[in-house]
Amino acid sequence: MKLIGIIQCDFAKERCSGFACINSFTQRIDAFSRYPKEIEMMAVPFNCGGCPGRRIGRLVEDLIKRAKKAAIERDEIILHLASCMVTDNAHYPPCPHLNYIEKSLERKGIQVKKGSYKGQTAQKRRDEGLHEAFEWEDVQVDLKAQCGILKQEVLER
Repeated sequence: MKLIGIIQCDFAKERCSGFACINSFTQRIDAFSRYPKEIEMMAVPFNCGGCPGRRIGRLVEDLIKRAKKAAIERDEIILHLASCMVTDNAHYPPCPHLNYIEKSLERKGIQVKKGSYKGQTAQKRRDEGLHEAFEWEDVQVDLKAQCGILKQEVLER
């Protein structure tokens, strides 16, 4: 199993339920389209704890510890920095502490991806030049091979 952590901006969470990010994960759309639906995955949303990402280190350590108890290894954890952190959007401009946050997560040996929900209004504003551009990663990850699941096994289920 893979574990996907979705780290959201503490300030944006004051007005955002996180529904769009979790829905994107569940539907495997937007930044989560890279993950095949037939692979068992768990999503764990949490926020950064406020500037400059002051709670991320502690929460990620807790996530790693709890994942290990559930037989999920560190290399099976992927953290997504939510769109509210990495894109110019209706909430705020991109987080000014992204470099610090990314570096601290990389030091923990955790894979980090940028983006979660791709809001249509924000994307339209990016296309019109009203918001900063953002390069969405449209990379398909071969999680079947990473999880040790053969294509035939998936088809037999």
